[in-house]
Amino acid sequence: MLLPIRKILNNGIAVELDWMRPQEQGSVRDLLNTVISEGKTYPQDQPLSEVEFAAYWLSQDAFVVRAVKDTDTQPRDRDVLGAFYLKPNFPGRCSHICNAGFIVQPVLRGQGIGRLMGEEMLKIASSLGYTAVMFNLVFETNIPSIKLWQSLGFETLGRIPNAAKLPNGQVVDALIMYRHLKGLGVRD
Repeated sequence: MLLPIRKILNNGIAVELDWMRPQEQGSVRDLLNTVISEGKTYPQDQPLSEVEFAAYWLSQDAFVVRAVKDTDTQPRDRDVLGAFYLKPNFPGRCSHICNAGFIVQPVLRGQGIGRLMGEEMLKIASSLGYTAVMFNLVFETNIPSIKLWQSLGFETLGRIPNAAKLPNGQVVDALIMYRHLKGLGVRD
């Protein structure tokens, strides 16, 4: 796995996907708390403290997509456009199945950042020895995510009835989505 990966998005923004740097943790936590406050995609109902964020997001591998210019060697942490974590979904004998969580700056959604992270997450997961990816709670109202994961080969394994209470009072189901990573051995 060779990181960073540089790419030009369809909107012309130059980005790189890389390991999250310590100085970017605050920006990623702020972005996650923004997404949590929106109340449409994550199960948490309150912003996460630094300790809660570290336990949830930083327990294994964490990555960011940051804006870069060709001359940038050390992008500033305000340049974080999106982020994701990757970690075992289960302990021990089942740790070869991973879980991931994704966030994108609200004003940049629909620009290809989520797709870039999803495509690269599959490669990274494979290189880390995972044999499958499983998402436990994809809210049925999160149509852009469902379409993205389906386009990347995920199947819906099941539905959790009345899994999430949205801020507007609506109660929605959540999907369990899964993708096998072909040709891999079991994670150590």
